[in-house]
Amino acid sequence: MTWRRLPGAVLAALALVVPGCAGSSSSSPSEPPPSSEEDQAPTAPASPVASAPPSATAGLAALLLTEVPSGLPRVPDDELDPPAGRKTIEDVAGYAPDAEHQRAVLEDYGYRWGWERFWRAGDQLTSVFLDQFERADGARAYADDLARNDEEYYGGVLAESPPGLVTGCRLLTVDQPDPAGKLAGPAAFAWCQRGVFTVAIAAVSTSPQAARAEVQAVTAAQLERLPGR
Repeated sequence: MTWRRLPGAVLAALALVVPGCAGSSSSSPSEPPPSSEEDQAPTAPASPVASAPPSATAGLAALLLTEVPSGLPRVPDDELDPPAGRKTIEDVAGYAPDAEHQRAVLEDYGYRWGWERFWRAGDQLTSVFLDQFERADGARAYADDLARNDEEYYGGVLAESPPGLVTGCRLLTVDQPDPAGKLAGPAAFAWCQRGVFTVAIAAVSTSPQAARAEVQAVTAAQLERLPGR
């Protein structure tokens, strides 16, 4: 299981944890860290900004949304612990108790790199995780495992290709706030695969309808930005 945790600095009140699993392909060589200018990620237009998958981690930054439909303010990457932004295979493996095993599993998926972004106001939270793989089947398997794992962790109702999402996406809705503190309010999660990318969206909002509407709108906008449509 590959653990994707939303940073504690955002979640003093939310305690939202996004676990996942992994499993199929080969890893790519490590790359040097991007410059601080790349880490800042310039604002990208609403239309797709690339005709092919990026060849470096920093290229993912230009593909991610810079704002969300709900209008929540973005949380600066460096205010989180661990920081949001660029993610290497070592970063993602490091979320798990057994990092060495998790790295091997991620390599099996063909995991290359990822990028995380968060928006928050009070108990409302939206997150976007974008991960890139060597092969489309690795991205598909990763998205499917994330959906199954989160259904087991949070409960709720998991649906495949529900109305309002692209065919093949999965939607998890958790209508009741979690008394164990996993969620601060009604939440919705979506996982989609687009070519060699996996998109994972989460929203905690004021009502089940608001959470689902945010996830649907964010998912559509994020998929629109990816190459390979």
